[in-house]
Amino acid sequence: MKPTILITFDSLKRATSGMFFFERSLGDEILKQNNGRFAIFGYLHKKSIYWFQQLAGTILMSPLHKVFFPAYKQFKLVHFTNQYCKLRPTRVKAKKVLTIHDMNPVHEKTRSPARYKKYLDRLGGYIDSCDKIVTISNFVAGDIVKYYPQAAGKLTVIYNGADKLVLPLHHQPPYKPARKFIFTIGSLAPKKNFHVLPALLHNNDLELIVAGKITDYQQRIIDEANQYNCADRVKLIGLISDEDKAWYYKNCEAFAFPSIAEGFGLPVIEAMHFGKPVFLSKYTSLPEIGGDAAWYFDNFEPEPMQAIFAKGLDEYATNNMAESIKQHAAKFNWEKTARQYLDLYTECLGM
Repeated sequence: MKPTILITFDSLKRATSGMFFFERSLGDEILKQNNGRFAIFGYLHKKSIYWFQQLAGTILMSPLHKVFFPAYKQFKLVHFTNQYCKLRPTRVKAKKVLTIHDMNPVHEKTRSPARYKKYLDRLGGYIDSCDKIVTISNFVAGDIVKYYPQAAGKLTVIYNGADKLVLPLHHQPPYKPARKFIFTIGSLAPKKNFHVLPALLHNNDLELIVAGKITDYQQRIIDEANQYNCADRVKLIGLISDEDKAWYYKNCEAFAFPSIAEGFGLPVIEAMHFGKPVFLSKYTSLPEIGGDAAWYFDNFEPEPMQAIFAKGLDEYATNNMAESIKQHAAKFNWEKTARQYLDLYTECLGM
């Protein structure tokens, strides 16, 4: 009989998060690459049961599973696809793989001491309960070893893939800018640091388009835009479709992503697939992911940021860098990612 594997897809009910895109793309590719090696089941919300047609079966999420999981001995291996897993590792008796996407709270420093300790204790318990720990960058692996040295022997780094978005012929987004523009995307959260970007509109005619779930943080972005007298050129357009996202990537002058807490940063590679110049913060995983194909803000003071931006655009145009940027992006693909996970399942099961 084929070994049975359960993969948790508990973020698929929210199409607004990076976890959603990770689980969707990884699940699709693992099922393509499996080739009958394993009987793969999915742990899914009832709203998500139609995502993967090739699953051997599904188990619906339930709040009761926090106390008791009826299928706790049904599977040879369970892959918990994120560190905020709704199904807790202690609720299953099987080999266990846990993917940790980031330890952002240790970099954001926004939690009270009690909540911070609770976060570290919970994550440490999950790590101790699992046989293999996967991180999505070497940066995150370094964080894990720093806070949980006992995890070093079971750590594996598997980079995310990044979808190469396709722009349908003649597609137009609901908002089409009249000017050349800078693009960024992500939930409007303080860790994304988007409020530093209006400074890049100083002394030029560019527009800034920010796509992502609107939150109270939008006011800080608007306040900065008012400070630079460019509020009319800063557009917060909310959630967008993949087709709209592809349009903005393809047509932007540059992609900017000044995040200060990032485990990987999928939008960076998505933008690079279109050969665009990418401007990133120097923090957490972003220098590892962007490599030599990106430009980095050493700090977030307006004048140094403006200087890096101008220098990067000039180098990009002078050196015809679009093709080399696309080649860098091609290193991150879901086929390779899925094969690495399937090989890790095999190793974990001792096959």
